[in-house]
Amino acid sequence: MRLRRGVAVAAIAGGIAIITVLIGLVTNAVSDQARWPGVLGWIQQHAWSSFIALGVALVGLTALPAALSESRTFGRTQTPQPRLDDAVGLLGAALVLRSLPRDTTAFTNRSTELERLVASVRISQENGESLPVHVIDGMPGAGKTAFAVRAGHVLSERFPDGQLFVNLNGHTPGQSPVHPAEALASLLAAAGVPTQQIPVGDDLGAVTEARAAMWRSRLAGKRALLILDNAASYRQLEPLLPGGSECLVLVTSRRRLAVHEEVVLPVAELPPHYAIDLFVRLSGRSLDALGRQVVEELVRTCGYLPLGVSLLAARLRHHPAWSAEDLRERLAAAGDRLGEFRAGERAVVAAFQLSYRDLPPTRQDFFRSLGFYPGTDISEYAGAVLAATGVVEARGHLEALYDDHLIDEHPGSRYRLHDLLRDYARRLAGEGGSMEHVQAVQRVCTYYLAALAVANTYLVRSGAAALPPPDDAAGVETPAMGSRTAAVGWLESERANVLSCIEQANRLALHDLVIGLAAAMAPFLRQAGPWDQAVGLHRTAAEAARRTGDRRALAGALAELGVVRRFMAVYGEATEALNEAATRYDEAGDRKGKADALNQAGIVWYLTADNESAERAQSEALVIYRELGDRLGQANALADLGMVRRQTSRFDAAVEAQSEALSIYRELGDRYGEANSLRDLGVVHCLTGEYERAARRHREAFDIYRRLDDRVHQAYALNELGVVQRITGDLAGAREGHTRALEYYTELGDRFGRANSIRHLGALDRLCGSVPDAVRLLEEALTAYRSLGSRGGEAAALSELGAARGAAGDRDGALEAFRRSVELSRELGDRCAEAEVLNNWGALLRASGDPAAGRGYFEQAVRLARDVRCPLEEARALEGIGRCERAIGGRGAAGAPLREAATVYRRLGLGAAVAEVERLLARRPR
Repeated sequence: MRLRRGVAVAAIAGGIAIITVLIGLVTNAVSDQARWPGVLGWIQQHAWSSFIALGVALVGLTALPAALSESRTFGRTQTPQPRLDDAVGLLGAALVLRSLPRDTTAFTNRSTELERLVASVRISQENGESLPVHVIDGMPGAGKTAFAVRAGHVLSERFPDGQLFVNLNGHTPGQSPVHPAEALASLLAAAGVPTQQIPVGDDLGAVTEARAAMWRSRLAGKRALLILDNAASYRQLEPLLPGGSECLVLVTSRRRLAVHEEVVLPVAELPPHYAIDLFVRLSGRSLDALGRQVVEELVRTCGYLPLGVSLLAARLRHHPAWSAEDLRERLAAAGDRLGEFRAGERAVVAAFQLSYRDLPPTRQDFFRSLGFYPGTDISEYAGAVLAATGVVEARGHLEALYDDHLIDEHPGSRYRLHDLLRDYARRLAGEGGSMEHVQAVQRVCTYYLAALAVANTYLVRSGAAALPPPDDAAGVETPAMGSRTAAVGWLESERANVLSCIEQANRLALHDLVIGLAAAMAPFLRQAGPWDQAVGLHRTAAEAARRTGDRRALAGALAELGVVRRFMAVYGEATEALNEAATRYDEAGDRKGKADALNQAGIVWYLTADNESAERAQSEALVIYRELGDRLGQANALADLGMVRRQTSRFDAAVEAQSEALSIYRELGDRYGEANSLRDLGVVHCLTGEYERAARRHREAFDIYRRLDDRVHQAYALNELGVVQRITGDLAGAREGHTRALEYYTELGDRFGRANSIRHLGALDRLCGSVPDAVRLLEEALTAYRSLGSRGGEAAALSELGAARGAAGDRDGALEAFRRSVELSRELGDRCAEAEVLNNWGALLRASGDPAAGRGYFEQAVRLARDVRCPLEEARALEGIGRCERAIGGRGAAGAPLREAATVYRRLGLGAAVAEVERLLARRPR
């Protein structure tokens, strides 16, 4: 398949190239130049006609790839694909099991197909060949999934790196087929990829390709088994295929999806004698007691499909007083009332109806209520609210329905209906009228609101209020969640169901439930992502709020949208959403909401170095928080205000704000906020030359992050501690910390943090004399900062890169880097950073034979450093002035700045720098 596509693309590319050349010739022909030979002469004589013809041919060739793509699925209905501009509007999520579902006792007579599959896998593995995709197709009820699961269990030992099972909802009633991008996100998360590392974005095609590439990379060299159940089309399936040759993929579908590279394993109805054997085994009676002729008629009526045969046998097992003839008569009566079903399903659904009518009335009601369930798999708690009963009763109904072969059991005490049974339950449920459907969905959504309220108590920060459960959830039973781990586990398992409920509520115009569920899911999606899924959810909630005219709800949805867009570094949309949120909160009279939106907008402005706007927003938020007595809000605004002041080199004001924030965080017991303030205080102390104190703050922050199991912020603390260690001469310790931080950032997908670590390692390489490595790393960091839009990071990388290029002899490249770094530092108002660049610039000029010019840059640096109280850069500038004076020939003039530099270095505790300056003072000038 891939080879055929490659050949086709190559042919198309060649054809387009030839046509392009001919169009060029035709264009030239119009200018009436020299005569051409042969067929080219005809082209010259009929230039404009040829131009039009070649243009048509070019358009045809351009359309050919799409035609080839369609030819892969000829004769099948295509699954509509979302438009690219709807990419972040997707709400779906794939349910991925990290282990195989339970094997079924109803499996029978697939030995030929199973032996063929096992032999195919064994031969491929023994010969070192790539394992082909095995497509298991067949009609509904034929046992495709059961066969795939049985094969998975048989082959599991050959694939020690794991087994994954994902339901693609290709033909699930009431569910849209899972989009490949969502399936890939769920697969990557199940395979252990941190959510922050999973690609996100607004271009659905690009996101799907990026996730597919990561998925292939993740499974490269692994021996894993992947079951893709219930596929709708090859287009849905193709991005999910691993790139490694040692992974086995089993696909089930009602449609014939196979092309050249796949092995097709059709699963047809059972041969009559095997269908009889299955019936006899599951009924618990002998064939003689049943009567062969009657059993033959029963299994023939079921179309020899395992699902129908299993249901009929279960009915007989649960009715010892019934004879096989009694069962046959009941089945015939049920079949007479199924004219609305398709002929291929009618016999199996007759078995459904017989099984359903045999249930006690309360279980009939329970089964019928399952037709209202918006999700894919159901727990006893969701089942209880769906049927308006208790959890104990719901558990009994689910277990009994499993015994009756009417539902399947999944890991974690969860249950799922076969698609045909789900459709049957939906038809039964539809008989109750639309109001019953709406009320059932309302009950399920209310249950999820109540359960999410419990889960969120473990997710939100200390001092922050979790959304309370709705008023009508007082009697709703929810699962026990005694820890954050348990809460996150429940959320992961229920994510797809909650999103399905939101979609269903949105279709039913239950706007308040859409808004409530989106808000309740926000804390989890903030932390766990994927963030493009969160964007789609909050946009849906915002639209629901607009429809109801609820300005407070609209503001809340927009605020969450802005936060997630900030996480995605889409700063323009983040600012727009947060500004509108603040306005809507103001209109609704919600002052706390307005302050929260201002605080978040201020963070975006801080990240984009709009320091004036950032300080204004944080100051306004702080005033509101203080008027409301909101202590956590005050701490957050003060901490963020301190960061803005630090970024603009107002260190005393930064320490004041951050220290007050630290005090409040400790008062509230907010360990996360405490660690953040400690870390930022450490940064300020480092800039002001208090290195011992800075190191202590960073170590305190790191210890808290470690207890919170927050590896991202552990990495930030390690990086900041590494800077202190580098300045104080512990280069080995600095390298160890930056390297460890880089590992964390790479694993977690934090691009900004990773760029910081690379920049710090580049600076270390320069100091250690590994100049080529330093240049390479710093250029990599610079590229990353620019792609992220981080001007502060770009300025810092350029300053270090200029010094490294100067050490490498690239004077022009160094000067260009310094020029741009100074420009950015001045735009950002970071005067300490500007002084550092000027010092590096002066050192380059002095080393390259222009000490007089170098002295001018050092003099600028010393004025800046003294103005903002940045002693390290002050000492470096003074030392630079002294060295320039010595190079010019004024030994007397050099002594004073060198002695001042030694005094500052001594005060900072930088003994090596003091010794170097004192050696310089003791030497005679050349």
